[in-house]
Amino acid sequence: MIINPFITSGYVAPEYFCDREKETETLLRWLTNGNHVAIMSTRRMGKTGLIEHCFKQSEISGKYYTFLVDIYATKTLRDFVFQLGKSILDALKPQKRQVWEKFITCLSSLRSSISFDSSGIPSWNLELGDIHAPAVTLDEIFKYLDEADKPCIVAIDEFQQVINYPEQNMEAMLRTYIQHCHNACFIFAGSQRHLMGDMFVNPSRPFYQSVTIMHLDAIDVEHYIPFARHHFTVAGKHIEEEVIRSVYTRFEGVTWYVQKILNVLYSFTPQGGLCTKDMVEVAIRFILDSYHYTYSELLYQIPEKQKEILVAICKEGKAQNVTSGSFIKKYRLPSASSVQAALKGLLEKDFVTKEQGTYQVYDRFFSLWLKEQM
Repeated sequence: MIINPFITSGYVAPEYFCDREKETETLLRWLTNGNHVAIMSTRRMGKTGLIEHCFKQSEISGKYYTFLVDIYATKTLRDFVFQLGKSILDALKPQKRQVWEKFITCLSSLRSSISFDSSGIPSWNLELGDIHAPAVTLDEIFKYLDEADKPCIVAIDEFQQVINYPEQNMEAMLRTYIQHCHNACFIFAGSQRHLMGDMFVNPSRPFYQSVTIMHLDAIDVEHYIPFARHHFTVAGKHIEEEVIRSVYTRFEGVTWYVQKILNVLYSFTPQGGLCTKDMVEVAIRFILDSYHYTYSELLYQIPEKQKEILVAICKEGKAQNVTSGSFIKKYRLPSASSVQAALKGLLEKDFVTKEQGTYQVYDRFFSLWLKEQM
């Protein structure tokens, strides 16, 4: 049972998914016609939700095996293989025995490490160390994908992570496997657009011209208004249009933040009640208070030089030319080289994002909280 229709984690059902009709239609067309797709957007814009929404459509559901792999936390080829194998087995387990059995049979390098519960269902309770030869296991996984009894769609989330793996020629190796896997289409989703863009549009990179590129922008506010009002109305609640526009504008239409605020506003509005604009600040206060301890710990752990540039970017809102003399003087920062080094650390830890030369604090709520501490 869904208590709150404004979902902030995962995908539940089409009725709780706002719009993206055009994007859904486009992605389905590419996938069902054998194309690989790269989806790029800022974080929390809803890439994963769109992918899962497409997987539930009649054009895909039941006709393809679909796998969603999140590699955000991976650091090596072994990590990648571990997550890929686990995601495939987890997705196949609800199917008939012969379906997942075929996958396990292909994994000869890991077969002895896969356990079964009392009902005979397999469990991926391996340790990373159980994958002794990641390249061999990867070969076995692609062999399965190519021989599966249905076409497969593999979505790899935060695909830009493979750039940082220590293994040489990682992109070239994956490109070769994918090129020769005729039974699967791949979706490469990524939130660091400058890295993703370079991977797929740079002629010197292995994935050049191997995919169709989709850019995911904010859902139009004119679609969000009827979506939000509908879910309030169904519950016997009401929300002013101005409230939705205010939330949307303040968070620039970034899906997760809009959903989070609407989720809290929905919970604050009693049945038969009206959600008004003055409740938005109350909702934001509620969220910031709930994150206070977490944000305090985060700030404490950031090295001092990184903290200085983080605060400067936060004060600026959207900062450009951060190594320029004027910016350094304005915020009393150290040398340009020190700023550059601090920026590198902040970008690697995802405290800030960089889009077309503009830096801003990645977490919008953290940014609001940080401004209060200044």
